[in-house]
Amino acid sequence: VQLYAADRVASVTRPVAQLVGYARVELDPGERARVAFEVPARLLSFTGRDGRRVVEPGAVGMSFRRSVHDVVEERDVTLTGPVHEVSGEEPRLTVVTVEREI
Repeated sequence: VQLYAADRVASVTRPVAQLVGYARVELDPGERARVAFEVPARLLSFTGRDGRRVVEPGAVGMSFRRSVHDVVEERDVTLTGPVHEVSGEEPRLTVVTVEREI
């Protein structure tokens, strides 16, 4: 499972899709699992025109994929609050949880 983010309203040009998390989930036929991602806002940061590394509020498209070209589902999330300057102290890794369903 791969999770990609797309910043729809950034003040600078951003990648069309940015890999922000993934998990290898092996399933037997008919088996299901729920995969949850906790993505730190820092992974959506970029260097602005003024040279500061920031996270801007606004719409972010999240897409769940089997591969870069195989989109399973898309959702929009909204980052709220003021522009946040990244200090380097923020979490840097996406936390992934896999729960098998019975």
